[in-house]
Amino acid sequence: MSVLSGKKIILAISGGIAAYKTAVLVRLLIKAGVQVQVIMTPASCVFITPLTLATLSKRPVYTQFEKDFGEWTNHVELGLWADAMIVAPATANTLSKMANGLCDNLLLATYLSAKCPVFFAPAMDLDMFAHPSTTKNIELLKSYGNIEIASEYGELASGLIGQGRMAEPEHIVLQLETYFSKQSELKGKKVLVTAGPTYEPIDPVRFIGNHSTGKMGFDIAGEAARRGAQVYLVTGPTSLRATHSNIKTIRVTSALDMHKACHDLFKETDIVVGAAAVADYRPKEVATQKIKKNDEELTIVLEKNPDILASLGAEKTNQFLVGFALETQNEIEYAKSKLKKKNLDLIVLNSLNDEGAGFGKPTNKVTFIDKNMRVFPQELKSKEAVAKDIVDQIVKYYVE
Repeated sequence: MSVLSGKKIILAISGGIAAYKTAVLVRLLIKAGVQVQVIMTPASCVFITPLTLATLSKRPVYTQFEKDFGEWTNHVELGLWADAMIVAPATANTLSKMANGLCDNLLLATYLSAKCPVFFAPAMDLDMFAHPSTTKNIELLKSYGNIEIASEYGELASGLIGQGRMAEPEHIVLQLETYFSKQSELKGKKVLVTAGPTYEPIDPVRFIGNHSTGKMGFDIAGEAARRGAQVYLVTGPTSLRATHSNIKTIRVTSALDMHKACHDLFKETDIVVGAAAVADYRPKEVATQKIKKNDEELTIVLEKNPDILASLGAEKTNQFLVGFALETQNEIEYAKSKLKKKNLDLIVLNSLNDEGAGFGKPTNKVTFIDKNMRVFPQELKSKEAVAKDIVDQIVKYYVE
């Protein structure tokens, strides 16, 4: 049985000659047990008829917002219904509109409403494909988390030979199978992820905190959940919300709160990712009333917070522990020292010296160091892409 069996997939077809291949693609998806819903742009109907695809998919094909007089096609429901959406062929025109948020047909409205993974298979002549605007749009779509099904080299409709052919239907199905097989890589595993800052109270009004938004930890939790794990997300104060049904969110405020929550869950956990920016120190005494602004100076005595990951590392049996190190100097040496001291299996190094990395930014640039002290520098990527890389590392070292 195919890993695609039972999946609900939208096949969104835009107006290029490669649309003729979608008849074979629908046939292959149906044979794999997929429920296929075809959406076509009006321009694509010139290249292949809706009747052909409706017959093969055994479902009505949608081409317009309006079905019949007074009845409309609900693009929001379609976006929620699907397990995946494939835009194939993805013409230069449709790629540009997707990348820039234009919405002048049902395909684009459904894309903008989709809550599922979106794949796109570019198809155009080689000069169009090589144009800087096309390259920019493809990279922009990938930065949003969309997945490119790379075009292939060969003879094009113009008679020229080069890059730009839409991937063959068999190759598209194979990429979908590869993607969905990864969704079960962590099935049966329990993953504990910490995220966000901690707030250490000074009095009922004030606290010591940091600039962490929690996005990196939330992205890791989401990626682990998508790959089948049951995730416990222990997060400090943040406005973010986890939406995946496999994620149970435990909200805490202080480092001591987070320490207790993590230790309560640790024995039943297989994997821990400590992505939270935990305060190293807390006020030794917390005022019960708001401190008045009477003196020119205020002295607050701080005491050290427990190191959550180090305490988990001291207790671990067969758990896989991943830590983070945010450094500004001697980064590799300090990260290696933390890896060993805390009994970690993998550490993710962030350097504030790297442009685009750090708190409050959509991107991150990390370096992986494993327990054998091997160093693997990475490029600057979106935090979503970094989260995928981190989970890939976990699968590589712990699951495989």
